[in-house]
Amino acid sequence: MRCVVQRVSSAAVHVEGKAVGCIDQGLLVFVGFGHQDDETVIEPMLNKLLKLRIFADEEGKMKHNVVDVNGKMLLVSQFTLYGSLKKGHRPSFTGACPPETARSLYDAFLAKAEAMYPSRIQSGIFGADMKVSLVNDGPVTLSLEL
Repeated sequence: MRCVVQRVSSAAVHVEGKAVGCIDQGLLVFVGFGHQDDETVIEPMLNKLLKLRIFADEEGKMKHNVVDVNGKMLLVSQFTLYGSLKKGHRPSFTGACPPETARSLYDAFLAKAEAMYPSRIQSGIFGADMKVSLVNDGPVTLSLEL
């Protein structure tokens, strides 16, 4: 499982011109599953995301997590996190989880996120053509893999 995490002042996902998820301060998380992933990776990744100390304290040091700052999380599925450019110039996505399995894992990820951090989760739509806008705060962008 791979996630690209961005600390944001705001972020939104639009599908067909309609906002389907939006947050103010918090984390924008692009989520991808590899063919070897199963539901056992979900809770450890969510624990990592919720405890990730990338929000500044009064002195500007990264000491707070999304829960500490009462932020939200916008979760967006993105199979292209498993794109490989080892050969040529066109990405290969053979490392990505098949769509049916990825949808099930993404749905489980959303459900577990909502259970662990109630009423603070927004999301995109799996498999949709999404337009994502954001204001990256910092900028702070991290890549996580389990």
